[in-house]
Amino acid sequence: MSFLNESLCSYFFCSGRAEASTPLNAFDAALLDAGIGNTNLVKISSILPPDCREITLPEVLSPGILLPTAWVSHNSRIPDEQIAAAVAVAIPNDPSRAGVIMEYAEAGSVAEVEQYARDQVKTAMHIRGISGYEVKSISISHQVNTCGTVFAAIVLQG
Repeated sequence: MSFLNESLCSYFFCSGRAEASTPLNAFDAALLDAGIGNTNLVKISSILPPDCREITLPEVLSPGILLPTAWVSHNSRIPDEQIAAAVAVAIPNDPSRAGVIMEYAEAGSVAEVEQYARDQVKTAMHIRGISGYEVKSISISHQVNTCGTVFAAIVLQG
């Protein structure tokens, strides 16, 4: 990722869900379901660089590549529990301004979790004094069988 020319930045959304015998194996399987399971996630906080464009999830990612990622996951071992994860981004109308990314996950409905993530980015933009922006998001839910995980992310590339 370039630190000098953010205009080369791109991002994509991904999400996954899985069941496994342990929380860590369920998380790993959810990453595979999301299409980024054979990479190394580098957790980032909450800023989308200026002039960053959305792309689709690449069909092939080099195994072991470092991916700057704003992500959230939730795991549960409660049979029949509904769990959900969401990531939202607010993209300023002014391409020279940075956007904001927020994540949220919990037991509950996918609609509630996604709305909470979207509300968080709206609040973050208000705090920054930015009124013109677009909000995009991704969410996923899962009904737990024995040990389930949901995962949602925005991955930056540059």
